[in-house]
Amino acid sequence: MPKLKKSSGAAKRFKKTGKGGYKHRQSFRNHILTKKGTKRKRQLRNMKQIADADVPLIKRLLGD
Repeated sequence: MPKLKKSSGAAKRFKKTGKGGYKHRQSFRNHILTKKGTKRKRQLRNMKQIADADVPLIKRLLGD
């Protein structure tokens, strides 16, 4: 059976962490930033950890 291709869209959005988890960039940080407060924008800057329930799906998408 041939190998499955990984999802190139998912490969751009998710990165593997050192301990085997996954991280992603937070949403709501692209446009219409003028009405969002400085505190809110600052807190959206950091990467977030993927929830444990979603890790199997991300692994399948990335072919890990």
